Amino acid sequence: MSGPASATRTEVVPVLDLRGGVVVRARAGDREAYAPIVTPLSGSPAPAEVAHGLLAAWPARRLYVADLDAIMDGTPPDLDSLRAITASCPGVELWVDAGFSTDEGVAAFLAAGSGRPVLGSESQADAMLVRRIGARAILSLDSRDGVPMGAAELHVDPSAWPPEVIVMTLSRVGSGAGPDLATLRALKARSPHTAFYAAGGLRGPEDLPVLEAAGAAGVLVASAIHDGRLRA
Repeated sequence: MSGPASATRTEVVPVLDLRGGVVVRARAGDREAYAPIVTPLSGSPAPAEVAHGLLAAWPARRLYVADLDAIMDGTPPDLDSLRAITASCPGVELWVDAGFSTDEGVAAFLAAGSGRPVLGSESQADAMLVRRIGARAILSLDSRDGVPMGAAELHVDPSAWPPEVIVMTLSRVGSGAGPDLATLRALKARSPHTAFYAAGGLRGPEDLPVLEAAGAAGVLVASAIHDGRLRA
């Protein structure tokens, strides 16, 4: 690794968005318009093949997977795709957002052994599930166009937060507009010991030291890797 990225400890977490059993290209959070991905990293949008290509471009110890069918329609997690990814990428941890909103759903997912659940604020009616699950899960604080999504308490009360929190700015996903540094700095000031992972807008390696300075432990990335703007 060379250039600006060599001076930063910000962890890069490659992202896969799943819909209909394939990886789709995410742009600006307009999920209905997401189409199967076309990328130089893979010959097809098959989840296992795309995951392998992402890790070839940027070796990582974990992958973030958004199961959009589960998030949008309430369907069960796509365990077949998750198992295929795991088989293709042994030793890599999966962080999976599948619209979890109940204890039963989280328990079933944990029993399946397909990764760690991500509890998206957009899927929560209140903060109780996040509080009960605690460090077994990652919290995603979701927002769109500056508007917090889901349970308001989750966005304002750090006592509800697990040790790892994703700052998901949906309107910046796939946009290359740059990370949401203002929100990240505000959250870090409120909870200095939380490990925050930015999501949405990364342009390239020049953003990694800036994110570290703003308090990010890591960043979730898809487009910048697929487009060749970020390479290890």
